[in-house]
Amino acid sequence: MRPRIALFVLCSLLLAGCSRKESSQAPSATPQQITHIDPATAATISGTISFSGTAPQPQKIDMSLDSACKGTNETENVVVRDGKLANVFVYVKTGLEGKAFAVPSQPARLDQSGCRYRPHVLGLMTGQQLEIINSDPTTHNVHPMPNVNRAFNAAQSPDAAPVTHTFPQPEIMVPVKCNVHPWMRAYLNIVPHPFFAVTGSDGRFEIKGLPPGTYTIAAVQEDLGEQDAIITVAPKETKTVHFSFSRSR
Repeated sequence: MRPRIALFVLCSLLLAGCSRKESSQAPSATPQQITHIDPATAATISGTISFSGTAPQPQKIDMSLDSACKGTNETENVVVRDGKLANVFVYVKTGLEGKAFAVPSQPARLDQSGCRYRPHVLGLMTGQQLEIINSDPTTHNVHPMPNVNRAFNAAQSPDAAPVTHTFPQPEIMVPVKCNVHPWMRAYLNIVPHPFFAVTGSDGRFEIKGLPPGTYTIAAVQEDLGEQDAIITVAPKETKTVHFSFSRSR
């Protein structure tokens, strides 16, 4: 075969191979359709988280490392008042598979105030913007430490612009620390739906707007672990579920 003809054949084969490769590529995934819930059938699950036994006493935190950290500060790993447990993240763990929900346009906010994170436990949706602000007259260092999502580490001086971030994957109890003030700790909980709550000082929670169905409800506490309950709700039904934690678990 003549050199020019051989070169022509080789180029033709290469082009044909490229074309076949491109045409065999899988089509891009289409966005999942948002699930719309009929308010006339929406259900509610509510309840209370209790602590049994002798409640641990919060410990005073020495903040003398930074003269800008004024006021009182106490540990928040187990907060009990009148037998009720605060800072428990409660969410729908199973039962919503195959459904997609609109991501809130408003960011979830984590503040640094009094050299502590507020709130101590925060829930947000996958893809929702997290906005971290610094209300203190001192520099902080925001350092979330996820296992599934990407970690980041950002210094934030007083009056600096908010630090923003989004998490694409669900992940529960992601610790956040400050590398400048080692006592500062918060927990982020990222879920793919809006059906979650965090208990206040009264230990109560409420999850509204659920489509009728059977769900696993999980209650997660940073030191005491997780408890699950299976609940079935009919259209417009309200059901209660109560959890009780103790140091012995």
